[in-house]
Order: sequence, then C-alpha cells, then structure tokens
Amino acid sequence: MVGLLAVLVAGCATAPRGDGARVSDWEKQDVANTPTVPAAPVAPPPPAPILASPAASSRTNQSAETWIPLNRWCQANGLAALCPIGSARAPAYALSAVGGVFALRTGSQSARWDGLEVRLAFAPQMINGQPCVHTLDLQKTIQPLVMGTFMSALRTNLTIVIDPGHGGGDSGTKSVLGYRYEKEYTLDWARRLGSLLASNGWRVFLTRSADLDLSLSNRIAIAEAHQAGIFLSLHFNSSAPNDQQAGLETYCLTPSGMLSSVTRGFGDDPGLSFPNNAFDAQNLQFALRVHRALLQVNGQRDRGVRRARFLGVLRGQNRPAILVEGGYLSNPQEARRIADPAYRQKLAEAVAEAIGKSDAQGPKSEMTTQGSEVRGQTSEVIPQPTLPP
Repeated sequence: MVGLLAVLVAGCATAPRGDGARVSDWEKQDVANTPTVPAAPVAPPPPAPILASPAASSRTNQSAETWIPLNRWCQANGLAALCPIGSARAPAYALSAVGGVFALRTGSQSARWDGLEVRLAFAPQMINGQPCVHTLDLQKTIQPLVMGTFMSALRTNLTIVIDPGHGGGDSGTKSVLGYRYEKEYTLDWARRLGSLLASNGWRVFLTRSADLDLSLSNRIAIAEAHQAGIFLSLHFNSSAPNDQQAGLETYCLTPSGMLSSVTRGFGDDPGLSFPNNAFDAQNLQFALRVHRALLQVNGQRDRGVRRARFLGVLRGQNRPAILVEGGYLSNPQEARRIADPAYRQKLAEAVAEAIGKSDAQGPKSEMTTQGSEVRGQTSEVIPQPTLPP
C-alpha cells in the first residue's frame, strides 16, 4: 500500500494567459449570461445528484466540526477500520471500500483512490493520536469516491453533449509536427465517441460537427437546451516551447471552500460558487472514471485529475461535467500518436467504455448536433450573444 502514496504529479506546464501563450477556448471569461437557444429536441430531465450538496458558499456546506476523526467516520458509515501503513514518522492509512482503496498520509495533500492520485484540499492531521481529515475533503472527495456510484443515476437520462474544443478561427494549439491543429483532432475524437455511444443506447449531441467557432456560453446553452445528463469537453494540450511534457489531464470544477489544484495565473477565490458546484461529487466520480480508462490507452502517462475554477465551459453547467486534455501536441511522440486515426479511435473506445452502455428501454438512440445530423453535415450556428463589458 505504500506505493499508493506517490508524490502529486507536477502542475500543468501550459503557460498562463497573458504571457503570449495560446488561450484555450475553455479559458475565456464569457460565461456571464446564457443566450437564448433556438428550439431543439429536448431529452428527459437530468438525473438527481448523488451525494451532492446544493450549490452554496463554503460557509454553508460544512459540518460543525472542521476536523473529523477518520476512524469515527468509518464506523458511522459502516466501513472497516483504517489500516495503518507506512512509518510512524509519517503515518499513512488505507480505507477499504467496495469500489476500491483510499490511501492517505498525514501531512500530505496527495492521496490515492484505487491507485489513481487525487489531491486533498487540506493535509490530514494527527489530533489526539487520531488521523483526522478536513470536513470538506470528506464531503467532496472521500465520501463521493468511497460511497458513491455515479453511472447508475444516469439511467434516467441517457443524453450526453460532447464538446469538441476550439473550432473556426480558434484553432487551438498546433501540432509540433507542423501540419494539423487541435480543433481537427478534437472534432474527430468527438465524432468517433458519439458514434460509439449512440450504438450503446445514448442520445448524443455535439456542440459542433464542423469547423465552427462557438463561444463558451453557446456550448453551455446547447447542453441546457437538450437537458443533457452529462457534458464532456475534449481537448489536446501544449507546453510549447517545451517539447518534453506529455500525458493525460482530466479537469472538473473546484468545490466551494477549496483552493484549486491548478490556476494557470487566474484568480482562485474559494468563496465563489457556480451552478456546476451542485454536482461536485459526480464531477469527481465522472473524471476519475474517464481518466482511468484513458490511461490504459496512453501508456499510463498520468498528469492527474485536477480541480480548477478558470474552466468557463464547466462553471455554468447544470449537470456533471468534465474536460479532458488527451495528450500534448507539443510533444513529438505524443503528437505522432494523436495524429493516427487508429489511436483516436482507441481514445474514443476508452471513453465509451468508461461511460457505459444503456440498459434503459426508450426511443431509438441518435447522434445529432444542434439542428442537424452529425455525419458529414454542417451544424446550425447559434447566434453569438451580446455580452456585457
């Protein structure tokens, strides 16, 4: 079990906005208002949250205690007692559950869930000889993973909106190989994934099916118009001019009261709350599920599941929502793999397997974009909203 407590992966190497580096479409700050969307087919209502607290400030979603003895919490929730691991100098513990093992070390924010690294907001402490965890970490990280089941709730709403990042004049990052852009690869990945999910019983919508530039507010509005059960934004990464960085990153929104694990130079007020914070628990479950599946494809090049507030395409979502950076186009080896259609098919198959098959009886599945069929046709362009200064 000691091996589960590896040091937290390095922070994202992409440079912050404002230093001349590229700005991803999901970093733009244009989500203040949601535009009116033309009439479109509407799916069943989204699933009820699992273990989710209402979207509220950090002052209202904590228990009366700040630090909770972990053994007491395990006993109250019918879980086995903690198993001590590691040395007395830096005590570490493993918490076993049906879905996996959660391992943590006092004094360290780095923890492991069934082998995957997760980051706690506050390092666990020894208090009166007992390992104690901050109440926010119990509510927003440990409890959702140890006691939560994510996919079962989606059986009531099998609608997914897949967001191919960038498009149109917003090309995203350019491959170090010199001839393709992120926007092309994300669209191809989304189409492949959409076809697989549609064949598995999902109702699938893409935010774009052609080379179109959509604002963040329109991407959010498409998910809202179709009352999607989940939202998935697909991207590829860059650390140019550094050509050594490689690996997978998966993002979800930072819960209220916590500091983000990545800020990229943006402000990070832990007192803020956004609509998507109502789904903090499911976001983490969703992110880890997809992240684990994709690691099987990319050779376990793991840069971690990260929580951040600057992700405008996630903040306004009223559903579980994550963003995946599927690899670094600035790394020659990884760029070469991403350029291979067979590899992108494997990425699509991994995500489809993670999300799962439908076991619900309902209308025949379909894969469409806003107003049109996906296969080879141009999606309807939603008018760009006028945003306040």
